[in-house]
Amino acid sequence: MSPMKLSAALCATLALLAMAPGAARAQHEHAEHAHAAAPVPPPATRWTPDATLRTDMGEIHTALEQLRHYEMGHMDATLALDRVGAIEDAAADIFAKCKLAPEPDAALHGMLVPLLAAAQKFKADPEDMGQLAAMREAVAGYPHYFEAPDWAADAHAH
Repeated sequence: MSPMKLSAALCATLALLAMAPGAARAQHEHAEHAHAAAPVPPPATRWTPDATLRTDMGEIHTALEQLRHYEMGHMDATLALDRVGAIEDAAADIFAKCKLAPEPDAALHGMLVPLLAAAQKFKADPEDMGQLAAMREAVAGYPHYFEAPDWAADAHAH
């Protein structure tokens, strides 16, 4: 199977897993597998995201920033869970429309799989603030790999 077909198949599989019942278990199992793979080093020149990736990662970034209010006690759990749902929806959209070359695809999946695993854990226990930190950590490298002007401050903070 060519790398492009393999990448498309992986995107489709992950999108289905993200939407299927039992997705948390499947994501957890995939997350364990993803950690076993060698991490993708940041490219010499950051990759340019397509419109879908730019929009959806922007939504993930915004939701994670909004969740800081929950951590400070200025947001209730219902709204926090709504923001986590928005993160999951944006990630599912990325998986459904994934059309990246193999290397950026692998780098992105290395971020989204742990992001979704932490989101599932937070939904199971909204008092576990560590999962919010885990979600941020999962995507902290995004501006090192992809052009992300709105994430510029984050790129220097990590």
